[in-house]
Amino acid sequence: MSPLEYILDKARWAPSGDNVQNWRFEIISEDAFIIRAFDTRDTVVYDFDGRPSQIALGALLENISLAASHQQRRAEFLRMDSQENRNDSRTLAYQVRLLPVDICVPHPLVDMIEKRSVQRRALSTSSLSEEHQRALEQAVGENFSICWFGGWQQRWKMAKLLWRNAKIRLTMPEAFPTHKKVIDWGKQFSENRIPDQAIGMDKLGLLLMRWAMHSWQRVNWMNRYMAGTWLPRLQLDLIPALFCATHFMIVAKQEPQTVEDFVAAGRSLQGFWLTATQLGIQLQPEMTPLIFSWYIKAGRSCSDTAGIQEQMLELQQSLAAFCHPAILKNTGFMGRVGYGKPAQSRSLRMKLQDLFVQSRSEEKNSSDYLTGQECPDKGHS
Repeated sequence: MSPLEYILDKARWAPSGDNVQNWRFEIISEDAFIIRAFDTRDTVVYDFDGRPSQIALGALLENISLAASHQQRRAEFLRMDSQENRNDSRTLAYQVRLLPVDICVPHPLVDMIEKRSVQRRALSTSSLSEEHQRALEQAVGENFSICWFGGWQQRWKMAKLLWRNAKIRLTMPEAFPTHKKVIDWGKQFSENRIPDQAIGMDKLGLLLMRWAMHSWQRVNWMNRYMAGTWLPRLQLDLIPALFCATHFMIVAKQEPQTVEDFVAAGRSLQGFWLTATQLGIQLQPEMTPLIFSWYIKAGRSCSDTAGIQEQMLELQQSLAAFCHPAILKNTGFMGRVGYGKPAQSRSLRMKLQDLFVQSRSEEKNSSDYLTGQECPDKGHS
C-alpha cells in the first residue's frame, strides 16, 4: 500500500451523518489528491445549510493529518472551489498535498481511527476522572473549549430536553424519509447505513419500528393511537441521557458561521472523539436540538405540520436556558460520553476503491458525485 493509499484508507473512517460518507477522492499524483465533498441539505431535514456535512468533512481532514504522520508526511489543505460556489457550498473541493518531512513522530491517535464508534446504549454514570477530563479538554485545540453537564440534576434536565426533542423528530413527516432509509435491517454491521442492532432499541422495539417504518401512514397511526413515540423516546433518548457520565458541548471562541468554521469544528470533534476512544470513553452525538435551534435562529421552518415550529421554539429556549445563550450561540457539536464497552454493532465504511472518482478531464459525469446523486441520503449527525 502506497503512502497515499494508506492515508486515504484511514481517512475514510471519519464519522458522517447516518454514515453517508459525503466525500469522494480524485487522485492527482502519488503525493496529491482532491477531496470532492457534498451535502444533503436539499433532501435531509437535519443537514441545516450543510453544517453537519461540513463538520464531517472536518473530521475527514483531521484523519488525513493524523495518518500522514505515519507516512513521514505533512498534509497541506487548499480549498479549491470558486468564490461563486462559496456562496452556496453545497459542493466543496479541497486539494491535499502530502509533503515529505525529515522528522515526523507518528501520532498515537491513528490507532484509534478504526476503533472509534458510536455507543447508543446506556453507559456508566461514574464521573470522568480529572485526568481524562483534562485530556479531552486539551484535545479540542486552542480555539475551542468544552462545557460539561454532568451530575444527576443536569443529566435529568438534558434527558427531559431530549425527550421533547425526540417527539418533534418522530412526529415530523419531513424527517421520515431519512429515518426510513438510514436503517440497515437485520444487520450487525453496515458499510453505508446504520445497522438496526446499533440503534439502541430492544428486539420488541425493533420489530415495532420495522413494521411502522413501512410508511408514514403507519408511523402516524402508531403515534396517534398507540403512543408510538413513547418506546423509542424512552430507549433512544431518555435512558441514554440519564445513563452516562456527562453531556458536553464543543464551544468555539467565536460564533461559527462560515464553511471553514464548521470544518474546524469537525477537526476539533475528531480529536476529542479519538482521544475519548483512547481513554476507554464511549460517545454518542446529540445534534438534533442544536440543529433545530439553528432553524429557529435563522427564522426558518423545517416542517409544514401545525405545531412543530412552536415546539422547536420552546425547545430552543429551553436549551438556551440550560446552557446559557452565549454558549449555545458558539456551540458546534453536542453529545454525551461515559465509561463502557464499545458498541458490538456499528457502521463500517465503503471500500476505498468505491470512493475514487476519475479526474474531471476523464470523468464526464463527475458532477453526479458532487451533487450526491450517486450517494445515499444522510440524516442527522
